[in-house]
Amino acid sequence: MQFQCDVNRLQWIDQWECATWMGCLVSNSDTLTANFLDSGGRDSLPKLLEVLSKCLKGSYHQSSESIAVMSVDLGNQFMKIAIVKPGVPMEIVLNLESKRKTASLVALRNEREFSDMAQTTQVRFPLTAYWYLLDVIGKQFEDPAVAKYQKRFPYYTLVRDENRGTVLFKINGETFYSPEELLAMLLEYCKHLAEEFAEQPIKDAVVTVPPHFNQAERKAVRDAAQIAGLNLLQLMSDNAAVALNYGVFRRKDFDSKPQYIMFYDMGASYTSATIVGYMLQKSKEGSRVESNPQLTIHGVAFDNTLGGLEMTLRLQKYFADEFNKQKQTKTDVYTNLRSMAKLFKEAERVKMVLSANSEHYAQIENLLEEKDFRLLVTRNHIEKLFADLFDRVVIPVQKVIESSGISLSEIGDVILMGGCTRIPKVQEMLLKFLKRNELGKSINTDEAAAMGAVYQAAHLSQGFKVKKFLVKEATVYPIIVEFQRQRPNEDGSSSSKSVKRTLFGRNNAYPIKKVMTFNKHNNDFNFGVSYGDLDFLDPEHRKSFSSLILQNITLTGVGDAHSKHASNAEYKGVRAHFRMDESGLLHLDGAESVFEKSPEGDEKEESAWSKLGNTLSGFFRGKQDENAEGAITPEEGTDSKSSSPEADATQTAGDTSSTAGQEDKTATKEEKIEKPAGKAEEKSEKSSEQEKSEKPESNKEKVNEGTAKPDATNQTNTTQDKAEAIKAKKPTILKENLKIDIALMDLVPMPEGTMKASKNRLALLKQKDEEKKALERSKNELEAFIFDIQDKLAQDDYIKCSTEEQREIISKKCSEASDWLYEQGDDTPTKEYVDKLHVLVESTKDLKMRVKEILERPEALEALRNMLNQSEYFLKSVRNLTLGDDPVFTLVEANTLGKLINETYAWRDNMIAEQAKTPNYEKPKLLVEDIALKIRDLDREVNYLLYKAKSYKAKPKTKPQEKSNTTNSTDKADSTKKPKAENETKDTESAKPTEKNSKKEPSKESPSQRNNGEL
Repeated sequence: MQFQCDVNRLQWIDQWECATWMGCLVSNSDTLTANFLDSGGRDSLPKLLEVLSKCLKGSYHQSSESIAVMSVDLGNQFMKIAIVKPGVPMEIVLNLESKRKTASLVALRNEREFSDMAQTTQVRFPLTAYWYLLDVIGKQFEDPAVAKYQKRFPYYTLVRDENRGTVLFKINGETFYSPEELLAMLLEYCKHLAEEFAEQPIKDAVVTVPPHFNQAERKAVRDAAQIAGLNLLQLMSDNAAVALNYGVFRRKDFDSKPQYIMFYDMGASYTSATIVGYMLQKSKEGSRVESNPQLTIHGVAFDNTLGGLEMTLRLQKYFADEFNKQKQTKTDVYTNLRSMAKLFKEAERVKMVLSANSEHYAQIENLLEEKDFRLLVTRNHIEKLFADLFDRVVIPVQKVIESSGISLSEIGDVILMGGCTRIPKVQEMLLKFLKRNELGKSINTDEAAAMGAVYQAAHLSQGFKVKKFLVKEATVYPIIVEFQRQRPNEDGSSSSKSVKRTLFGRNNAYPIKKVMTFNKHNNDFNFGVSYGDLDFLDPEHRKSFSSLILQNITLTGVGDAHSKHASNAEYKGVRAHFRMDESGLLHLDGAESVFEKSPEGDEKEESAWSKLGNTLSGFFRGKQDENAEGAITPEEGTDSKSSSPEADATQTAGDTSSTAGQEDKTATKEEKIEKPAGKAEEKSEKSSEQEKSEKPESNKEKVNEGTAKPDATNQTNTTQDKAEAIKAKKPTILKENLKIDIALMDLVPMPEGTMKASKNRLALLKQKDEEKKALERSKNELEAFIFDIQDKLAQDDYIKCSTEEQREIISKKCSEASDWLYEQGDDTPTKEYVDKLHVLVESTKDLKMRVKEILERPEALEALRNMLNQSEYFLKSVRNLTLGDDPVFTLVEANTLGKLINETYAWRDNMIAEQAKTPNYEKPKLLVEDIALKIRDLDREVNYLLYKAKSYKAKPKTKPQEKSNTTNSTDKADSTKKPKAENETKDTESAKPTEKNSKKEPSKESPSQRNNGEL
């Protein structure tokens, strides 16, 4: 492939051509580079690279569309949004007011309002603004937390959802919104802000939730994200997000030894303490073993009612009592919702100011009945007001130390999070309890969770590759499985006994998979999944768990599978596959009945040699293995197994495989969480691996004895050979998938129809918002146009380009449009405003054009004059290069340019004369557009000749060689002796240059050839 150097054309090259050139450069780089340089492109190489770079950026932009990801730190009071997109790593999104955090508030009045507008509406119309939604989302209507929410915000009307038993907000007589729908509005607004900031659509997101959120609350947030149109990558606990943000920038500080950090978070609604361990963890990446940092949450403790909201409410009540004591009005301030909203806002402000000052005045103008409120508040006074709250500050720290088993001396640093940790008294209480001189303030209290979550979002997305940082969160509430076990009685009857097994214990790391095996159920059965022991919760929080049951699960098909395979295979039980995903949500992925079929052959011989192999293995097995076997006993054996309740179920972390060989590999990765009932299942899974590891020791000892007892050695070798032959025949694992029926008991899932209806409601609200924005935009554009034209009609340029009559007509139309604009109500369609604006634009179009022409014409004529001068100067050079035997240009080309110059001069002079005769208030004869066309024609002709000059190559000329003069007399004598032969030789050499000479001196001819034709 030959590379054609077309440097000037690069400025018009399109992306397809650039991609083609780039492909050539990549595939034939050496040849193309040489051809490019030899073709005269050496000096233009930077230009080529610049254009290729621009095309590369354009191609990258196209391929990177819609791969941006976002995170939402979903707080009860404020939300923080972060994005990652190509070229923008981990950036906080600014809202419409250019603030880095947005109020978690939505106002529903005539239209939806968010952020500062919603806060303004909340003060004026508290009934229409909804916030602190995380306190009620996913909760049953009878939950004590809902009653507390109603007490805190008595102006909301909460009703019970008869289908799901959850909470509904009554907006008016016929309109109700669930907390999921209101939260979806906030998430949709966050999505809108992120898309505006990133300038591209975004769907993938990670949303943070409080660490104490249970299964129902997490499911409700997941549903809200789905209604909002987000692809939820993960629900991440905010303490884990903060810990990730802390660790990402300290990767090099971690090693194989765990480093423990405590994160103390006191926000608007709750307080939590988390102990996180950081260390390097080896993991296999393909064929390589890499060491990546990992954070593991070892313990979480919290107080879900201790936060800034409770402090603000107490301060609000204190202000209200003080205002009533002043007796400025007869009306009780508690009865006026707007006044109480003003007091709440002022209490929040004063609380923040007193974190940095010892005293401050609380003051509100026109609080009630045109009476102002003013009160001096000191820090000492509010510390007494919050005394019982400050006593609870260190309780989460005490609990997390107890639950994690990590002492204070092992904790390297205590990092503060949450806005309320800025309160001096909170820091004082923590320092006193922790016996430290200072607390860690090395991360951004407001933005750390959002930044950590967006890093996780980039890791989970397909469009980014980030440095791996493993995250292991901790299960806050233990989860158990409860089932009925049938036991035979002495009289032949059977009785059932309830058996409980811990599936996920408290502080268990997740994500994780676990398998639970029911060994003694050969008929269809059911079992329940519920929360375990919750005694570690405070009594008030424990009341929220009125029902501990999460799921009731029924497995069908067990009896059919048993009848089908029991006759020719050994029954191994029913395996249920549980999974705790990255969002902390529990899943039952599947269940199957498992059977083990022995390989075909001499069963008696196999049984005998298996017993012998087990005996030899047991002889050399250590004491630890023997104890493990005692804990894992087979079902068919001693009586103790049948009497033990633990014998009914075994649990193993990980997935099962379809063959015994695959199960051997999986078994090494699985985590045992309970003592299994029998040895039979483990024996089938571990026998091959254990015997392989034990046999070398057995062989070694037998060989040592072989020198004294050769007969015994031969017998042993024969025994081992037969045992190996039998072991090579692995049993076949048969599985029958079972039908699973799950009844969710904690939160009734939102029906598909309800989910679709909620999405449609939000879509309609969004459409109304867009229509409202379009209406406001059309009003503003019409009003701005009227003011602009009325102002311009008095300017000199517009007066010069119009008559008095023309200006009167335009002014009258503007006045009529202005009067019409201020007479319209809110129900006027947007189209009418657009039509009015269109009429005004059409009526002033000619005037604006005349003004534009008169202002821009002098500059355009000056540009034409310069172009004519340059073209004339260039024409002189062109005419000089039309002479000679090998001209660069032809005479026709030179004459064509000269003719164009003369015609342009004539056109210009004629049009200037015509324009001088035309009044300014009439349509101009000489237009700027026509002048630009003439400049374009001249430029095109000159560029054509320039391009031809650059690509010109002169015809090669042969240089005659000079005859050397001989001065030596001997040479003269020789030359006279052989003149004819020597002359013939020289003529031959001069007429035929040798290949050797042409290769030795390329530099003498090549430059002259490349420089030929250059100007």
